[in-house]
Amino acid sequence: MGIETGPEPESRSGSGSRVDDCELCEAARMSPWFHEDDVCWVAECESCGVPMVVWRPHGIDPSEADREHMIERLESVATERYGEIWLDDNRRSIPGHWHVHARPKGKFYGF
Repeated sequence: MGIETGPEPESRSGSGSRVDDCELCEAARMSPWFHEDDVCWVAECESCGVPMVVWRPHGIDPSEADREHMIERLESVATERYGEIWLDDNRRSIPGHWHVHARPKGKFYGF
């Protein structure tokens, strides 16, 4: 599956700031990427192997428009891969950067 681009959301929140020691700000392509735009990117999580969406600015409070946009992108990728999913927004390892994992229904990791 290649990278898809979607429509731009109506609003863009966040300052576009980056934090040098934040793995999600770095956005290194260490795993497959499924989507990328000015608001977010969706890639396979290196730790647990499920799709996750990451807000580009460093922070934890995206606007409702950005949040809806990101969840739509994630659900599109994850439901194609797993069918039924649940969204896990617990930021365990990187608490200062908004991101959400899509996990297969009834499972925590992707297997």
